[in-house]
Amino acid sequence: MNVIVVDFIIKPEHVAAFRTAIVENARLSRESEPGCRQFDVCVDPKDATRIFLYELYDDEAAFQAHLRTAHFLEFDRASAPWVAAKSARALARAAP
Repeated sequence: MNVIVVDFIIKPEHVAAFRTAIVENARLSRESEPGCRQFDVCVDPKDATRIFLYELYDDEAAFQAHLRTAHFLEFDRASAPWVAAKSARALARAAP
């Protein structure tokens, strides 16, 4: 299993719009992508500008397919100006 973790810092004036967009992107990923097993959107309770994603895919091919979906491409295009910083890592799930 492939794990993708992404940390965002969102510009304060765009937090609401970003949260709406990322929740919809996550929902569409879970519901329409056969290789997407989990897509959690997490928010720092002390700082709403900090958003963390935990995504779980069957394999690298499933993640690459995610990056080509219309919903991801639209989310990525729309949200790019709202993001102050972003870091992503790919990991291999060891357990369970």
